[in-house]
Amino acid sequence: MDKCGIDRINELARKAKCEGLSEEEKLEQQALRKQYIADFKRSMKCTLENIVIMEPDGSKRPLKKSDNPIQ
Repeated sequence: MDKCGIDRINELARKAKCEGLSEEEKLEQQALRKQYIADFKRSMKCTLENIVIMEPDGSKRPLKKSDNPIQ
């Protein structure tokens, strides 16, 4: 998501606190937030996939996915 999208999310949040949102604006806000969260998750997944654990013996191993994810 680009800066323009984030600015629009913040603008809608401020407007919601001050005067409320129309139904159209609420739908736009939900869609923008959904896109932001999806982009964040994609970025975090990429970051985690590129983490390498350095063992005490000097060997390196990739971070593996947990069998029991935290919910």
